Amino acid sequence: MENIHIFKTTDELSAFFAQKLAELSHSVSEGKQASVALSGGSTPRAIFQYISRHAVDSIHWDNIRLFWGDERCVPPDQEESNYKMTLDTLLVNIPLESSSIFRIKGEKNPVEEAERYSTLVSGLLPKYNDTPAFDMVLLGLGEDGHTASIFPPDITLFNSKKLFEATQNPYTGQKRITATGRIINNARNVFFLVTGASKAEMVARLIKKQEGYENLPASRVMPESKNLFWLLDEQAAGLL
Repeated sequence: MENIHIFKTTDELSAFFAQKLAELSHSVSEGKQASVALSGGSTPRAIFQYISRHAVDSIHWDNIRLFWGDERCVPPDQEESNYKMTLDTLLVNIPLESSSIFRIKGEKNPVEEAERYSTLVSGLLPKYNDTPAFDMVLLGLGEDGHTASIFPPDITLFNSKKLFEATQNPYTGQKRITATGRIINNARNVFFLVTGASKAEMVARLIKKQEGYENLPASRVMPESKNLFWLLDEQAAGLL
């Protein structure tokens, strides 16, 4: 079901998410690891900083494997890299082995890297519906309704038979690699993490199913599991 949670502050939102991650990490059966696909953006950055400050010890890191749902095609030491943002705000602060961190190599040829990452994920994750199933996928929401790196002109990537595809930001032309709808909607739990007044109009359009909402990539996030969580601060939820 669609779960909408509204928080007074980003810290409260972050605490809720940290609790969900902790629960996941402690629910894994012996010898298994839960798989989490991370997102870039300002809200995940705030969440990672919160976890680093307040929740490191509550999470069983040995039971977690980290992946990414999308990446900009830049080297991993550049500020625009989703991996670098995670490294700086979270990875340097937690006891997670490098063997459990699987980054998208943004510095490589995008088409070839999308293929390599698809193969990697396919080999590491359990299958459901003949498709790899992440335990948790984190998603942001753009003011244009994009999510992961699926922008409105490329909404058909939600129907792709591939797991990851090369794409680009239509406004800047920057090349990106993104998870497709096939793998996003096959996840056990999907979290939209959205904060700030600038997102309020888009949040309302999607949740209230207002005119034209079905043309927005984020509207196509419909996990088979029905476990879709909206984590919003009061500003992002201001028009609900």
